[in-house]
Amino acid sequence: MSFKINFGTDGWRGVIAEEYTFDNVRRCAQGYAAYMLEKGQAGKWIVVGHDKRFSSEHFAAAVAEALAGNGFKVYLTDGATPTPVIAFAVVDKGACGAVNITASHNPPTDNGFKVRDETGGAIDPQGLLRIESLIPDDITDVRRLTFNDATKDGSIIKFDAHTPYIAHIQKLIDLQPIKDAGLTVLVDCMWGNGAGYFPRLLDGGRTKVIEIHNERNPSFPEMKRPEPIPPNINAGLKATVENRADILLVTDGDADRCGIGDENGQFINQLRVYALLAYYLLEVRGERGDIVKTLSTTGMLNKLGQMYGVPVHETGVGFKYVAPKMTETNALIGGEESGGYAFRGNVPERDGILAGLYMLDFMVRTGKKPTGLLQTLFDKLGSEYFYDRIDTPFRGDRKDREAAILAASPKTIGGLKVTELVTVDGFQFKLEDGGWMLIRFSGTEPIMRVYCETTHKDKVQAILQDGLKIAGLK
Repeated sequence: MSFKINFGTDGWRGVIAEEYTFDNVRRCAQGYAAYMLEKGQAGKWIVVGHDKRFSSEHFAAAVAEALAGNGFKVYLTDGATPTPVIAFAVVDKGACGAVNITASHNPPTDNGFKVRDETGGAIDPQGLLRIESLIPDDITDVRRLTFNDATKDGSIIKFDAHTPYIAHIQKLIDLQPIKDAGLTVLVDCMWGNGAGYFPRLLDGGRTKVIEIHNERNPSFPEMKRPEPIPPNINAGLKATVENRADILLVTDGDADRCGIGDENGQFINQLRVYALLAYYLLEVRGERGDIVKTLSTTGMLNKLGQMYGVPVHETGVGFKYVAPKMTETNALIGGEESGGYAFRGNVPERDGILAGLYMLDFMVRTGKKPTGLLQTLFDKLGSEYFYDRIDTPFRGDRKDREAAILAASPKTIGGLKVTELVTVDGFQFKLEDGGWMLIRFSGTEPIMRVYCETTHKDKVQAILQDGLKIAGLK
């Protein structure tokens, strides 16, 4: 019996040469092609791109062959390309969707198969389930046109996705003031697809951009995985201090996520970054529009929504929920706890490059460094917010654990009164200070995640420990 492929948040990820093989990637491509045919997209163009992981370009070529074999035309990127650039190419080229060979921030052993729709954004959960159901059990059921034949007849065309994206970014933000500001910007590319973008975008002025980890190295030295959080960014934080940089910008392996370090080499967690970006758009740029957030990200957004009179929509975890909601509401900003942020005027996809540029523009417009920006935000909100998370492997039946969590019905967590239980995605206990504690099961591995946010710094660990008890992990 063939290996069963299960789609997660964005598609499928697996261990290279174990389950992630050329045959299984081709089977995924056949399932996506069948889905697109059902959608009435026969004969249309599909964008295919890839990251810098081991053999990603060859897996991308295999996908292109399968799509061509199903009668589609394929725009294949001419090299490793950031996820947001691939997403923009879908719109720019008028394609009906995209396949992206990337495992994003996963360990170096992995690779992935992400799918996108005609907006360049994530396909909704129902669509992902349908694609999964259409994946054939056997490689013999995959239609395929050889790469040579497909390029000869024009079914596969290699193209430059970078230049149109950069022209698009220059319409969204005036880069000249950033170039002229004389900043020193340290960029940690995490050996990934974001390499070269900030130097190219900010060249020609007094601002200096220093890149590290900007070559291809699929083993990702100096980090466990290309995920823009400590300890993976510790080398970047150290380099920020050594180079007396004003800010650290970190793009993950496929450059759809953004991490930030301040001028003192201290990490600014991703919930605070999301609140800073929303505050920048609302206050500094004076824009208005809906905010879309997963329930695992910051309550600061709810408070900003009240202050500026804009709706805030909470979704399940993953951009498969965020992207459709952003499209539906023409949202100003959408984001999640993992450090992925999307913006109106761009495609409904996380964009670590644009997020980094917006942070630089925030600094230039206010004349403040990251620590000053954070203090301004907290002064506006009237409180400082603290966040942490614990991931723990678990054994046993998930349904039994879910029943036990529901039965626990705690009145207080970490000494704070529980005001509400939300079960949109996992179990989120709202707390009296406007904070929360969330227990969620990973969609891809036997791990339970316990998250919290609170205005009480001294209660963070108590909240997390109570969460572990409620989850039956202590």
